[in-house]
Parts: sequence; structure tokens; C-alpha cells
Amino acid sequence: MQNLIEKFYIAFNDLDAETMVSCYHTDIVFKDPAFGTLQGIQAKNMWRMLCENQKGKNFKVVSTNLECNDEKGTAHWEAFYTFSKTGRKVHNCIDAEFIFKDGKIIQHIDHFNIHKWAKQALGFKGLLIGNTNFFKTKLQVQTHQLLSKFENRTK
Repeated sequence: MQNLIEKFYIAFNDLDAETMVSCYHTDIVFKDPAFGTLQGIQAKNMWRMLCENQKGKNFKVVSTNLECNDEKGTAHWEAFYTFSKTGRKVHNCIDAEFIFKDGKIIQHIDHFNIHKWAKQALGFKGLLIGNTNFFKTKLQVQTHQLLSKFENRTK
């Protein structure tokens, strides 16, 4: 399964969403602090949207510490990009957990420090409110709205 995780992150660095989503099981469940929980096609479309939004920009993903067996795995990955709403540089450090089924990823949970991300992406405003439940809820509402717009546009 380590090859599957390597394939996923190489594809992400290349902004190749279709290869990324080919690593996901039909019944995928994805969870992270920015999007909350996404299932199935929504989880796949999130990667399509994120890759599309970064095309032609300064973007890089580096994955390390991949550990896998036939049932589960973990990885550390780091994303380097410019947050489009503010033009601020972000270096986000993420720890991922995976569960596998039928040779694919059926569960993917990303853990990262939302407050640290908010400080980088939003500056002083992120420093002030980035550690609050209000901010996390508002961020998830916004990311879901962006995902819905993307899905409606690509239908």
C-alpha cells in the first residue's frame, strides 16, 4: 500500500487530480480541519478543485515518513503554496492517516494546526481568531460553498 500513498502524493505535487482520486475507494471518507468530513464524490471533487485552483501557480507537496501495511497507513506531508484570497505564502504541515479496502484508500484523515495555518494564510486576523470554533465552522462553511460552486460548474 505504500506505493499507493506514494502515487497519491506524487500526483498531488503534479496537480494530477484524476490520478489522486483513482487511489480512492468509491466509498471514501475524507476528513480535515478545513473541509470537515467529505464522502464519496465530494471528497474526490475536493482534490479536483484544489488541483485546478493551483495550476500555473507556485505549488509544491513533499511527503515523508510513509508507513503502511495492508490495512492502514500514515504519512507526513507538507504543502507550499500561496493562499489565493490574501496572496500570502503558506507552508502547511500535515499528518495523514489512511485505511485501505480493496486495494484503495477508503478513509483519509488529515491533521494539521488550523491556528498556524490561519496565521500564515490570513495574517493578523488569523492570529486573532484562527484558534476559535467560530473560525473553524466559518472556514468549513466557506470551503463547502466553494466545493458546491465547483461541482455545479463541472456538471
